Amino acid sequence: MRLLLPALLLATPLAAQTLTEQTSPVPGLLQAVSPVSESVAWVSGHRAAVLRTTDGGATWEARRVTGADSTLQFRDIHALSADVAWVMSAGPGEQSRIYHTRDGGATWALQFTNADSAAFYDCLTFFDARTGVAFSDASHGRTNVLRTTDGGAHWALLPAEAVPAPLEGEGAFAASGGCVTSIDARHGWIVLGAPGARVWRTDDAGATWRSHDTPLVRGASAGGAAATFRDARRGMVVGGDMGDYRADTAAAAVAVTDDGGESWRLVSRPGRPGTPFGVAWIPGAAGTAVIASPGGLSATTDAGATWQTVDPGVFWSVGAVGRTAWAVGAQGRAGRIVKLAF
Repeated sequence: MRLLLPALLLATPLAAQTLTEQTSPVPGLLQAVSPVSESVAWVSGHRAAVLRTTDGGATWEARRVTGADSTLQFRDIHALSADVAWVMSAGPGEQSRIYHTRDGGATWALQFTNADSAAFYDCLTFFDARTGVAFSDASHGRTNVLRTTDGGAHWALLPAEAVPAPLEGEGAFAASGGCVTSIDARHGWIVLGAPGARVWRTDDAGATWRSHDTPLVRGASAGGAAATFRDARRGMVVGGDMGDYRADTAAAAVAVTDDGGESWRLVSRPGRPGTPFGVAWIPGAAGTAVIASPGGLSATTDAGATWQTVDPGVFWSVGAVGRTAWAVGAQGRAGRIVKLAF
């Protein structure tokens, strides 16, 4: 689903966690992040931006995607190593594409171009080096989940019997790259936005999916945005009303699960206005998660019971590995990257 750019908010880091401002070599909005280790991370964004660090963010390299022009919006990226990554552009018709690199971004192969003018791809994930899925808003009354089992060399839509039937007008929010996520070689989730705020779960590496309801706010412009999981059972989902995402204060914005997403319970939301776009558990800090929103970065150390503002700037996505997280977003016309250590 389409999202507009937010206005600039003043960013002033707080001292609750160690936060390091990092320099982006590209000017546009950064919208997704995929950490591999505490040294290696990838970032993607508007104007066909792809960045990589191999030194913990001390330096970021722009990695030009072969054949991609500056009109493409790379709203999701999934990396397996310093060398191997997939990046997905979102948009109607042929603007939705998937590219793959095996040499650290020096060269890229175009693996998929969307031929359905009514489809709009939002997010992707990989379970391992060969098996991955990508999700599009429903089109022509059908659910669109692409799957590959050969590293993306070939992609095919799953048959109707393998996926839940779509609600009318159902899709995901292509906000943070968090609407499709996986935790291991078998378990993954798709977070649906308007109108139903559903979460779909797979236990067989994306071959089949089943749907579960969440208590998140629902509506024509409201629903889930992203999910994060600590393991196959414990997870957190965030969302809100995208109709006015900068001023959104919907109470039903954060929920947690202890059974892999079959049931969810609401917890508190961060206090600052702004729809939560992205969320990440901090694997090395029990009970700690970070939410990214246009109202800032917020952290919890008690699994969502309480939240503290870490930085009040404009953020779209957050990803974590070990005790380290990177968050990306916008600062005026410039992309912004911060690193958090817990």
